[in-house]
Amino acid sequence: MRGPTPSRVRRASPFAVGVVAAILLGGCATTDGPATTFPPVPAGPDLTVSPTVALTRADLVRVLGARSLILTDAQVPFRPAEAERLADAARAVYQVQLPEDPGGGYVVVYELSDAGEAAAAAREQAGYLASGPGRVQAPLGTVHVIRIVGSTVVLYSWLPGEARDPAAPDIQSALENLGIGVDIPS
Repeated sequence: MRGPTPSRVRRASPFAVGVVAAILLGGCATTDGPATTFPPVPAGPDLTVSPTVALTRADLVRVLGARSLILTDAQVPFRPAEAERLADAARAVYQVQLPEDPGGGYVVVYELSDAGEAAAAAREQAGYLASGPGRVQAPLGTVHVIRIVGSTVVLYSWLPGEARDPAAPDIQSALENLGIGVDIPS
């Protein structure tokens, strides 16, 4: 027996090919939600924050101002390495003006449901930054400052050996006068 002759071969219609492709691709889809892990974070002067975050921002202005540092709203998106609780938390991104390092000085304020949840999130963040996955997200020698202020967590990271602005160390010193500190395990 011989195969079909050219006159007996039928070609699939473009519609049928499209239906089969849609069925095959649909079987590969997941129902777990969007593929992006971290949603975009708004930045800029039009960012509205809760009263709780506004109070933490006022505390930041106070402690930074004592060292003649100026806190502004971040003008570009910024997202540091984050543990799960902080990655899911509402946040506001600020920046300390560093004339010789306009790309540095980011301070992130996360809002949690209460002080206990903020403390748990801060401890989780400290553990994450000490873990392998957390360590590879920052250059060796990066100093992380984690502070708990009521139901918010304040995070600032900087690299002393690469600081381009002489005021960079003053940010860490100022933040050490804010709320409760959380140490990063070694």
